[in-house]
Amino acid sequence: MKSIPWFERTFNFDFPAGYYPEILERLRGAPIRLILTIQELPTRILTEHKRGKWSIQEHAGHLGDLETLWLGRLEDILAGEENMRPADLTNKATFEAQHNEKTIDDLLKFFYQERKQLVDELSDLGPEDFEKSSQHPRLKTPLRLVDLCLFVAEHDDYHLARIRQLAHEFLDKE
Repeated sequence: MKSIPWFERTFNFDFPAGYYPEILERLRGAPIRLILTIQELPTRILTEHKRGKWSIQEHAGHLGDLETLWLGRLEDILAGEENMRPADLTNKATFEAQHNEKTIDDLLKFFYQERKQLVDELSDLGPEDFEKSSQHPRLKTPLRLVDLCLFVAEHDDYHLARIRQLAHEFLDKE
């Protein structure tokens, strides 16, 4: 079965906001899961491209690149903004960042530090904050803060799965 591209995915946010502690654990654990996914990969495959798609390092760098967006959307929801700030759907920041020129250790450290800031801010909130909402610009639906957290966790998992898939493809051809 073929994976569904990110921008073609739909989401169902019909769960209680009280699920937020478990969703925060997914967010908190994403940098460690990234490390575990790539730690035993040979360095030579981290920057290889396949079929014109991002390399493993570019996927890893992209996770860190988007932390500013997630923090901004958190601010939008808490400030009572009607609409969340939009994402750059062209991923310009990731394309311009030249993640393949960086070390994987620097990319991992960057993602860890940026995600820690997001999780620290979320951890300081009360349960009622996770019920607050704002309109998502692409999905055209209101997302509660807990929904945004799940959206971010799903985005993490999407890229972690792409990284694992790339690693298998490169290692299988050896």
